[in-house]
Amino acid sequence: MDGTTLIFIFNIVSAGLRTGTPLLFATIGELITERAGVLNLGVEGMMLAGALAGFAVSFSTGNPWLGVAAGMLAAGVLSLLHGLVAISLRGDQVVSGLALAFVGRGLTAVLGARYVQIRDVPRLPNIEMPFLNDIPLIGPTILGPLFGRQNIVLYLGFLLVPLVWFFINRTRAGLNLRAIGEYPAAADAAGINVVRLRYFYVFVGGMLAGLAGASLSLAVTPLWIEDMTAGQGWIAVGLVIFAGWDPWRAALGSYIFGALRRLPLDLQSVSWLPFASNPILGTWLSMIPYLFTIVALMFSSREAARKRLGAPAALGVPYVRGERGL
Repeated sequence: MDGTTLIFIFNIVSAGLRTGTPLLFATIGELITERAGVLNLGVEGMMLAGALAGFAVSFSTGNPWLGVAAGMLAAGVLSLLHGLVAISLRGDQVVSGLALAFVGRGLTAVLGARYVQIRDVPRLPNIEMPFLNDIPLIGPTILGPLFGRQNIVLYLGFLLVPLVWFFINRTRAGLNLRAIGEYPAAADAAGINVVRLRYFYVFVGGMLAGLAGASLSLAVTPLWIEDMTAGQGWIAVGLVIFAGWDPWRAALGSYIFGALRRLPLDLQSVSWLPFASNPILGTWLSMIPYLFTIVALMFSSREAARKRLGAPAALGVPYVRGERGL
């Protein structure tokens, strides 16, 4: 294996970790929302709101952490619009989510026009871990180059996954979350406030989508341009299905798709693939994440398929207190 091939592999893995982290935040947020029984297809709009709010506040205040907080809050507030329609008004959750995506896209296009030309904005910091190079064998060759100097959002992603898994599967609050997504009537009978908890987890999911957007505009690609998420919100929705509503598989899928989005660019440097620089191949490879999302959504729309995949039983079903069934 020559040096060019090693550089290619390293670039792919590094890109998957870096660009997959915002996708991970959005996917985990949607996973939590769906675990509560609410389907929110507006992830794209919430990510855009988080990206713009984060960029604008960071530029105005000079503090990127205030930008992150503003991005999370903006997306969280936007998610409550979906909660109002889906939970209180018991409207169609698919239509409401799509509307939220369009609202977020339209609002950010108008409000963000003044920030398009700005390039100098305070960014989220990188973290140095030089001790990784001292680990025998794999330290200087793998751990050091990959993790020795990365943006802080990468390490936040590493912490988020086990914390969410533990919360869902090993805590009483996580049991309540699963209950309102599986059997809300039984949860209600046990004294759990289904409506209040669903609102709360919709808000949490929105805040994580906002964190994903702010990570994009303040760390991965520190700038603001219209539609800068480039469909990652839709990929996040598909990844929840791919992951079977499991945080660990969501992380794996996010990093894989982060690498796939970089793959067409890195293939051009691979000498042993004579067709790698072909623009047609790059176009097809760029389509893979979006084709996957479409197939996943089509497959999950079938009730039998959703049961096999492990979807929450009451996902997308409005809860009416006193009704029989879910």
